[in-house]
Amino acid sequence: MFLEEIERIKQLKYRYCRFLDTADAAGLASVLTEDIAIDYRGGTYHFKAEGRDTVVSMLHAAFHEDLVGCHTVHQPEITIVSADRAEGRWTLTDYAVDLRSGIETSGACLYRDQYAKVDGEWRIARSSYRRLYERVVKLDVMPDFTARYLAERATDPEI
Repeated sequence: MFLEEIERIKQLKYRYCRFLDTADAAGLASVLTEDIAIDYRGGTYHFKAEGRDTVVSMLHAAFHEDLVGCHTVHQPEITIVSADRAEGRWTLTDYAVDLRSGIETSGACLYRDQYAKVDGEWRIARSSYRRLYERVVKLDVMPDFTARYLAERATDPEI
């Protein structure tokens, strides 16, 4: 049946979020097809890009040592279209604080993805989302985070 393939696609998307939040460019590249296309549209931004190198570079630049963030996907609806193609819908909840700009963003999105099996492994081939809601706040006082993974990783890349 398709349950194993669906589980593999779920793990693929979970890895994508982890690689994003930990600024792991090599990991991020490993879950995308060479011809990946993204179209992420929020209330205050629109990221659109094609090609793995371009997408990884753009996303990696957004996740710097002065960013705190977490992306959580849930409620997957995955359809296996063929032996090497699948589609998925996800709900995302996210939170980010850019300490450089003092901007806090939180919200939720509806993802629509297309997946391709490349050399026996599922990869994200197309990904887009639209916001269900987005809340952007200019902070007067920066939060006092007692732990910040990306800041720690900037000084110790082995973590």
